[in-house]
Amino acid sequence: MLISAMPFAAISASQDQANDQTRRLIRHIMLEQRIPGLQVAVVKQGQIVLSEAYGLANVENGVLASRDTRFPLNSATKAFTGVAAAQLAQQGQLDLDAPASRYLDDLPATWREVRVRQLLAHTSGLPDILDANGLLGGGSEAQAWTAVTARPLEAAPGQRFAYNQTNYVLLARIIAQQSGMPYERFLATGQFSSAHMARTTFGDSYDLIPDAATMYSLAPRATDAADAPSRLSHWFYDMPPSLWAGGGILTTADDTARWLVALTEGRLLPETALRRMWSAERLADGRAGPWAGGWPVLRASPDLQVAGIGGARSAFVVYPERGVAVVVLTNLVGANPQQFIPRIADFYARDASPPAHERVALARQQRAVIAGP
Repeated sequence: MLISAMPFAAISASQDQANDQTRRLIRHIMLEQRIPGLQVAVVKQGQIVLSEAYGLANVENGVLASRDTRFPLNSATKAFTGVAAAQLAQQGQLDLDAPASRYLDDLPATWREVRVRQLLAHTSGLPDILDANGLLGGGSEAQAWTAVTARPLEAAPGQRFAYNQTNYVLLARIIAQQSGMPYERFLATGQFSSAHMARTTFGDSYDLIPDAATMYSLAPRATDAADAPSRLSHWFYDMPPSLWAGGGILTTADDTARWLVALTEGRLLPETALRRMWSAERLADGRAGPWAGGWPVLRASPDLQVAGIGGARSAFVVYPERGVAVVVLTNLVGANPQQFIPRIADFYARDASPPAHERVALARQQRAVIAGP
């Protein structure tokens, strides 16, 4: 009986060590980078094995960050949009290889050959609806749309990768058109509900959202002297509803981890659709682009690594071949958690626990030994 229990004890000791290493690393990085507040969650073999919050959600009022604090995903929202598009494709409501004009009849003539997959992977060649100052032209959403549709293509569809938000404005419209409901409701019913994401919503830093973390930056202000020391300041960002598909989700590390579990367990997409969504989109010359269907591909093979990265402050990385996923959400612009997430993932890749079917078989063997003949 003692011998049969040893594999589980070894797994538990390895897990505890990985969790302790993660805690130490997180505390060190928060001090080093002056990150006010942070959430981390780790998924291993379909289980959330660590979920913790550190620091302050709001510095000036001393509000502690908790596991219930909502952080913005910003552009990591695009991964959810990718899942939504893949779900509609599975349902026969959307052909990802079709031109967007099949579903949207008001596109400029020069945009009509852009395929849905090219929108997801930023290979459309479309002009961006945002510039350095926000919405194009500095006006309303409608004015920005008028301005961007008057611009020529920046490249032939499929010719090159160029990240822009116009792609996801169009995807939100396509998803709403083909699902018969607003974009945010389709995500709520098709993903948030299935993954039990009770703390997930949409908005930006101007919206009054309960338990939302305050955003900060250490970047110099425009009025600062060139030699002024860095100081923590508020960071405001505007995310109107038309841009939600590209960056509108506020959530928790817990909720994001539950979503990743649901995704990798096949509750949101079948395995074949999931793998296709995570396959880098090919450019016209045959080269693999840096993005798949809503997901940056950090590494294609070996050891596939796909991610959601947003606002230089939130990220999650999935390592399907390791059975590991890591979520880190912060309230500091410039924290760039995608840069240190690989160090966390490495802690959990060592002495990895066996796959689920092997664990089930091992448990049955143990029960048989304990029960005796």
